[in-house]
Amino acid sequence: MAGFQLQRLGVIMEPEPGNPLEVEGVLNPAAIRGPDGGLYLFPRIVARGNLSRIGIARVTFNDAGDPTGVERLGIALEPEADYERRPDGRGGCEDPRISFIESLQLYLMTYTAFSPNGPRIAFAVSEDLFHWKRLGLAIFSPFQGIDFAHVDNKDASLFPVALPNHVGKLQMAILHRPLFHGTCPEETAGKADPRAVDLDHESIWISYCPMPRVGSEPHHLGLFNSHQRLASPVSPWEMLKIGGGTPPILTRHGWLILYHGVSERAEPRNGNPEFCYSAGVMVLSKDHPRIIRYRSLEPVLTPLLREEQQGAVNNIVFPTGIDRRDDLGSPDRFDVYFGMADNRIGVARLDMPEHLPQGAPADDRDESIKAHQP
Repeated sequence: MAGFQLQRLGVIMEPEPGNPLEVEGVLNPAAIRGPDGGLYLFPRIVARGNLSRIGIARVTFNDAGDPTGVERLGIALEPEADYERRPDGRGGCEDPRISFIESLQLYLMTYTAFSPNGPRIAFAVSEDLFHWKRLGLAIFSPFQGIDFAHVDNKDASLFPVALPNHVGKLQMAILHRPLFHGTCPEETAGKADPRAVDLDHESIWISYCPMPRVGSEPHHLGLFNSHQRLASPVSPWEMLKIGGGTPPILTRHGWLILYHGVSERAEPRNGNPEFCYSAGVMVLSKDHPRIIRYRSLEPVLTPLLREEQQGAVNNIVFPTGIDRRDDLGSPDRFDVYFGMADNRIGVARLDMPEHLPQGAPADDRDESIKAHQP
């Protein structure tokens, strides 16, 4: 097998007719194996007025082991905290990712809290996936004049094990993409080509905080610092914006993530720019994930189906959940769960190649973080 192969398996979940909690869409789920070995999705479900909750659903499979549908089980989180509600009555708990933190034997959820100040990264913890306790908002220290604390931030995910920071201290690591002013697709569209990318403000970052003490349930997470810029836009399909996708999952080649990239469609309607959200692959070094071993030059998933091209927001595939199929004895198979046009959820099969193919540079504008092969 020459490279990463992805095969769509179908639509796994869509708004339930007559359900007012889902009238504006089900999308962008976390995916995680529970203590019982079953696979659970945590979709963002959207009620009228763009009020988002995080649901719980159990995935059902056919005899071949392919996912075919879900059984709805209730609500994991709904907007209750001050940082999840806005004065106009809107707000939300959105786009979760879940990692099982091995040293703590706990599930940690990152999600977007649609706060009065804009979208922010929030945390919740659970022992069983059904009972969640909020841990508050992520707190970031500044870095070389870059203010991470007072800007929008979303699409974050945690590594499941402690990793060495820039000085070699084992800590908890998070991937995140701060949304600095001027870096949204609506703001970067229509610029001269080739567009000069602001490396400090248009990148995915990796940051670290002290790992919570083993044997105790955390009440909050510590200050994130030790910041390292991970990846910036380099290819045409991601030139307007890149950001997080699935949580890091360990493979034979290192930490696999699918991330999203945004480009501008060639034929805008009514003179207004239209965007296309696609998904690419990165593989990060197992021991030092701030080093990119592989990055796909072309997207592995781009909107092609009607369900991906027409919805609440058109032309979006947005990966957020991933499941390694150890249950089938296939550790090189990964099922990827993704939002389709901000309205429904699809699933695709990604197969890990035996050898990493030649990929795109980590960042061809900065020699200090070019891809390495450790």
